[in-house]
Amino acid sequence: MIVTPDRVVNIMDVPSLKSIEPTPEGGVSIGAAVTLDDVLASRYLSDYPAVTQAIIGINSMTLQAQGTLGGELCQRPRCWFYRNGGDLFGHSPNGGHAVEAGDNTFHAIFGNSGPAKFVSSSRIAPALIVHGAMVRIVGPESDDERFVAVEDFFRTPRHEGQRENVLEPGQLLTHIVLPPAAGVSSATYEVRHGEGPDYPLASASAALSFNGSAVREARIVLGQVAPTPWIAQEAAMSLIGLPIDATIAEMAGERATERATPLSRNGYKVQLAKVAVKRALLLAAGLETGGF
Repeated sequence: MIVTPDRVVNIMDVPSLKSIEPTPEGGVSIGAAVTLDDVLASRYLSDYPAVTQAIIGINSMTLQAQGTLGGELCQRPRCWFYRNGGDLFGHSPNGGHAVEAGDNTFHAIFGNSGPAKFVSSSRIAPALIVHGAMVRIVGPESDDERFVAVEDFFRTPRHEGQRENVLEPGQLLTHIVLPPAAGVSSATYEVRHGEGPDYPLASASAALSFNGSAVREARIVLGQVAPTPWIAQEAAMSLIGLPIDATIAEMAGERATERATPLSRNGYKVQLAKVAVKRALLLAAGLETGGF
């Protein structure tokens, strides 16, 4: 399809969209047009290792130099049925139910009971969610402004016309705002084919705060396993009051995946998600992962 808009605006020329600034509360505000390289280079992101590790995992000089944080959050699903002319629900151009009948190797193992079975494309969103980040959305009117938690920015479309996020026509995501991260340890772990820029098969981000050696608060969010970043609340709650070690982290991985509903060809993702959760928790706790 060829799109012929009436007007094209280069948002890369808007200074406020290209800034990284501390907030009065002690957090960080990042313009949506800030490149991933600039996020990595910023001294303000040192307290958010889950975010920087997710960006490093992209492992492509081109994508990191030219890709932006807002663009990474807003990219369309990479489902090959959708990218080859189908719709968000995996229907092929001729109307067939391509996902159920075809190759669903890289599709969702959670949240796939409805028509949408693609996986959320963002590799950085799980890390932003464990840190409690918000996005600023403006439009369609000049004075319209609202802040939305990153976890609420994504949605699973249920009918034709819905998209994979809450942006409406005439709206623009302008900033990502991270709250203060003092006392929080975080990490991201991806299970990938190799060291190239290919998307991971499964990933997890974790954020922990401690009372002594025991977990006081925890958040775990999986990526590449559902149409939205998948919050593993029960697994996170199971950690409260416990010290993190390999056994506890493995238990959390089991808890995080016990409700998985894999499709005909992607059951392998359940084990990979378990591993991602376990190793993200170990990394966040400053422990060896036992991986490569």
